[in-house]
Amino acid sequence: MDKLIITVAGVGAETTKEAQPGLPVTAAEIGADAARCREAGAAMYHLHVRDADANPTQAREVFAAAIEEIRKRTDIIIQTSTGGAMGMTADERLQPLELAPEMASLTTGTANFGEDVFFNDAALMSEFYQRMQAKGVRPEFEIFEAGQIDNALKLVKKYGPAGPLLHWDFVLGVPGSMSGEPRNLMFLVDRIPEGSTWTCTGIGRWHMPVTMTALALGGNVRLGFEDNIFLHKGVLAKENAELVGRVARIAREWDRPCATPDEARQILKLGEYAAGQSG
Repeated sequence: MDKLIITVAGVGAETTKEAQPGLPVTAAEIGADAARCREAGAAMYHLHVRDADANPTQAREVFAAAIEEIRKRTDIIIQTSTGGAMGMTADERLQPLELAPEMASLTTGTANFGEDVFFNDAALMSEFYQRMQAKGVRPEFEIFEAGQIDNALKLVKKYGPAGPLLHWDFVLGVPGSMSGEPRNLMFLVDRIPEGSTWTCTGIGRWHMPVTMTALALGGNVRLGFEDNIFLHKGVLAKENAELVGRVARIAREWDRPCATPDEARQILKLGEYAAGQSG
């Protein structure tokens, strides 16, 4: 098995400071959080940002400020979100791609999010995918339902690959979408092309069941306050790095040491990190 790539979704669009006091929201807080997570064993940071009032935003300049703060402190892979927040337009969601990050998320289908709907129709998916190709940004296909795998493969067939391999993130446990039962993850993994790399995200109470299943299957994991704010039932994590440290320790006990950012770049075939790049 390859070394374990831990991705941190440290901010998100829905979590609040009231619910999780350790949530990083300013550029400086995000930069410091990413550095602590890197030290604890993370190789990638899935980036959302907040405005001056701590509300979610996709503004290019806010992303640029956060990326600058991260790059001052660490070589962690930066993966910007194109999901944004519920109700944002496609143009708003696309803004971070103008910064040409190494990676960006791409959800390949509309999904139910509790009482809300995360809208991604065929035209939007095509536009996002082609924009990533043009910018040299590697997409991470965000999969909430099985049919979204087929949507992603249709994009690759129609427009060509956006890199030397396909990388997937199976997001399980969102209310209204697939649950985090091990059989669901195994089913999804079995449906992606050979040679793909994959990670998985367990939302809320599904965090550890999904994480442990991924470790057993040889996959990678995503964690952080976007997806889960608790260390144990009813016990808030103090910071994202605490969640990273727990999974890193378990992985070492399973003889799966954590990949450094540059080792993750090699596994994902992103190329070597060059100091000073935009992220």
